[in-house]
Amino acid sequence: MTQTTLDPAPKKTRFSFPSAYTILFALIVIIAALTWVIPAGEYDRVASAALGKDVPVAGTYALTDANPQGFFDVILAPIAGFYDPGSYTANAIDVALFVLMIGGFIGVVTATGAIDAGIKRAMTRLKGREKWMIPILMALFAAGGSTYGMAEETLAFYVILTPVIIAAGYDALTAAAVVMLGAGVGVLGSTVNAFSTVIASDAAGIPFTDGLMLRFVILGLTFAATVAYVMRYAARVKADPSRSLVFDLKAANEAHFRNTSEATTDFTGLQKIVLILFGTTFAVMIWGVSLGGWWMAEMSGLFLFAGIAIGLIGRLGEKGLVDAFVGGARDLLGVALIIGLARGIVVIMDAGDMTDTVLHWAEGTVAGLSNVVFINVMYWIEVVLAFFVPSTSGLAVLSMPVLAPVGDFAGVERSLIVTAFQSATGVVNLVTPTSAVVMGGLAIARVPYERWLRFVWPVLLGLTIIIMAALSIGALMGGTPA
Repeated sequence: MTQTTLDPAPKKTRFSFPSAYTILFALIVIIAALTWVIPAGEYDRVASAALGKDVPVAGTYALTDANPQGFFDVILAPIAGFYDPGSYTANAIDVALFVLMIGGFIGVVTATGAIDAGIKRAMTRLKGREKWMIPILMALFAAGGSTYGMAEETLAFYVILTPVIIAAGYDALTAAAVVMLGAGVGVLGSTVNAFSTVIASDAAGIPFTDGLMLRFVILGLTFAATVAYVMRYAARVKADPSRSLVFDLKAANEAHFRNTSEATTDFTGLQKIVLILFGTTFAVMIWGVSLGGWWMAEMSGLFLFAGIAIGLIGRLGEKGLVDAFVGGARDLLGVALIIGLARGIVVIMDAGDMTDTVLHWAEGTVAGLSNVVFINVMYWIEVVLAFFVPSTSGLAVLSMPVLAPVGDFAGVERSLIVTAFQSATGVVNLVTPTSAVVMGGLAIARVPYERWLRFVWPVLLGLTIIIMAALSIGALMGGTPA
């Protein structure tokens, strides 16, 4: 009895981890403070016809006039983050609008009842075999990450896979892991990824096929380790839901992602047509990105068109269609705001001319090291740089022209430095709060950032051990033969 009356008191004093919005804004403030301490500097840059961008020239770093960021810069950073691409391949406003279009599209499909009926039918047929969804889906995402750098495109899949995985008896964290770790492992083990391996190799002055065999080995080992970890966690949650890291959010997440009403379980012909169109939309998106030269505008237009078409075919009526689309977009508005905040960090850093200074420090750190020590230090340098520049293509253009030639003096093949770069950025982009893909994906799956960190740190440790061992063997062998 006495214990019951005293229980509420500890809850009031208990530390509550801040939301993603608070974390990101705090990072903007911290980076702004660092611009008052870290010297401003720049490399000379030359135009690269192969990359279509200006690249830094090794050995040309010079200090510049400081541009410390103040109060008004901090306030404006999240706003500028929406339309200032910095080192990214797309403006944040493009990604934010893409997310809103996905939300509207999903809202319309959900209003037809097709998703709920389809999930119920799928779960009936998968009874007892649900666990095999995990390696199959992760393999598909890894293939996308390794071949064309699947990143922002994954945001669409959190919306459709989270309710399926929850319905299978797992939790929202499992869904987030399937998408983020699946695609992320593919990116860190990139083979022909144009946004990572190809750009980095071009910037390093080598063919992208150099070192391909070692990258296949890294991809295979890290994929196997990651899938085993996710399947182990998922099995534990299914056997005992209270062991879920998001167990306290279970009821809220199920209410959000699943229609728990006692609606009819009939799977009508019209709903089947809607789901066929639903799947076709994602197939067209993948084709457009990988082969059709599409990016955010085209993908946003696709989801807008598909949402309207499905609403008409599903007989929602004009008001029902509009309400469903706007309601779905409203559900993901918070995700769109997170994307702008995440980009605001990079805006502050670029405005304070910090990035080239950090790169210059890295250039001096690796001088005079043995080849094995050199390549492992290079890996950790790229890890640090990736926190500041979460875009793989942006970091490739920034760091490879400076750091790859340094390997010549250490007797390390440039292809191995490219492998260290892509592995480091792949690992960091599984957790960095400066990435719109990480923070946006977690927000869609309704997984708090600190829970994700608790879940993923053993994976990061395991991946790092595998990568450093592979890089060390590559250095001892004198490079990474294709």
